[in-house]
Amino acid sequence: MARRAGNRRPPRQKGTTEEGRKLNEAIFEGLRFGDDGLLPVVAQDAVTGEILMLAWADREALRETERLGELVLYSRSRGELWHKGKTSGNRMKVLALRADCDSDAVVALVEPAGPACHTGARSCFFRNLLGEGGDEASFPGRLWRYLLKRRHDGPDESYTASLLARGKSRVGQKIGEEGVETAIAVATGDREGTLYEAADLVYHLLVGLLSLDIPLGDLWKELASRHKGKE
Repeated sequence: MARRAGNRRPPRQKGTTEEGRKLNEAIFEGLRFGDDGLLPVVAQDAVTGEILMLAWADREALRETERLGELVLYSRSRGELWHKGKTSGNRMKVLALRADCDSDAVVALVEPAGPACHTGARSCFFRNLLGEGGDEASFPGRLWRYLLKRRHDGPDESYTASLLARGKSRVGQKIGEEGVETAIAVATGDREGTLYEAADLVYHLLVGLLSLDIPLGDLWKELASRHKGKE
């Protein structure tokens, strides 16, 4: 990935111990930093798959990311390390760091605690320049995050909260009802009805996961384990 080289290296941060500088150095061995000592870091939501932001990091920022388990970057405008969300509270828990094939860029798979963009938008990439669509793939994860919030609302304010308040038996019953209705629509060749009933079924399945405190990611892991080696 091409990038503009600067004329100065980021200054070494004060208060960093020698032990900290050596922290898991092997993890970052082979990364190709630019002449300015930086490489681009793309933050991607681990649940929705959305690209949240593009920033920069030096070696020290990556070491701090590894140490804290939260995204730490390098601010080119301020010339210092930048712990994402330390002031705003919109921190990003880092689940994984992945280098590209040329080792000159990194993707950080994160769990964001809030909006990634300073404008308050969920992602910094909200301006549409060309084309439409493409957001459908990230919708299941975004729906899941929405349901996680709704579960804490009052039962009179949210159907999700009211269904959960009625207990697992009622949630299971609704899944069964929607499953039967979906099956009938499929068996009778009702395409429109299948789409409508399948949407109801998927929603109630997600509420079922919520009722048992099963993260959506665990469902994908289970499916992935069955698919392993088939691509």
